[in-house]
Amino acid sequence: MARLHSRRMHRAMSGIALLAVTTGLVTACSDEESTPSTSTSSASASASASASASAVPGARGAAKTKLHMIENEGHRLAFHVTDGSGAVIVLDAGGGEDSSYWKDIVPELHTATGATIITYDRAGLGRSEAVAGPWQVQSAVSDLRTGLRKLGVTKDVILVSHSQAGGIATYLTQQNPGLVSGSVLVDASLPPLYTDEEIARIVAANQPAVDAAKKDPSKPQNRQLIATAESYAPMHKAYHRASWPDAVPATVIVSEKTPFEGSPQDAQRWRDAAASFVRQGPDRTLVTAKGSSHDVLKDRPALVLKEIEKLENEVAPR
Repeated sequence: MARLHSRRMHRAMSGIALLAVTTGLVTACSDEESTPSTSTSSASASASASASASAVPGARGAAKTKLHMIENEGHRLAFHVTDGSGAVIVLDAGGGEDSSYWKDIVPELHTATGATIITYDRAGLGRSEAVAGPWQVQSAVSDLRTGLRKLGVTKDVILVSHSQAGGIATYLTQQNPGLVSGSVLVDASLPPLYTDEEIARIVAANQPAVDAAKKDPSKPQNRQLIATAESYAPMHKAYHRASWPDAVPATVIVSEKTPFEGSPQDAQRWRDAAASFVRQGPDRTLVTAKGSSHDVLKDRPALVLKEIEKLENEVAPR
């Protein structure tokens, strides 16, 4: 009976890689439901950063952006900066995705808010250099923190994080008081999900995808899947104990379908984790993206833009 249950669970979660529940790889207007639970440095290149000007990738007659190559712990990372004033909005894509994930929203967000917009490529993606070994969330936090510091950004950050980037957002905000003034977590990986039982289900269901990736490790997405799998269980056991600072407002956008479209049980746990996260602290708001897959930015871009603008109006310095 246990084997039969395991096979059924695997079929229900088939096609969901580890990256799908911690990243933005899964892709599959209406009203949304909201439940409330509340001085910026302009980005500038440091001496260690090389910069070049170009149009925002995919932008339609948009403002210019600059590419800054920033070194951290022996590897170089690509940061893309569209200068503005007031707040700094940092857009952090899910695993397997680089800065181009945000290409359509950057010009609209810049026009709507006038803020400085920063996107970046995590190690091994886009123009950033790869790092050998298992993927470690604390290394990703160090990369983002160092990049922002070398760009002169030390406060008033509005952090927009999708999927896997939820872990980076949590630790960055927790470990750097005063840096983040508010966050929009877009169907993000959140600590309440990762009970021992759920971690075991995710690892077991996705082992075939990891095995397949190992047959062609030359692809960047396969490399990241393999690296994530190597550290997945212990990293998420620790993440389950992490907490979000009460002083930092957060808007949590949860998709209706979640990364677990094929598994009603796990999909409900994903939604429950988002609701639990919101209940755990003040100034947190839950927004349901009706009809959306895990890829909320593609399915409901206007909703994502609206929630970022709303938070920016609430927390940005004037």
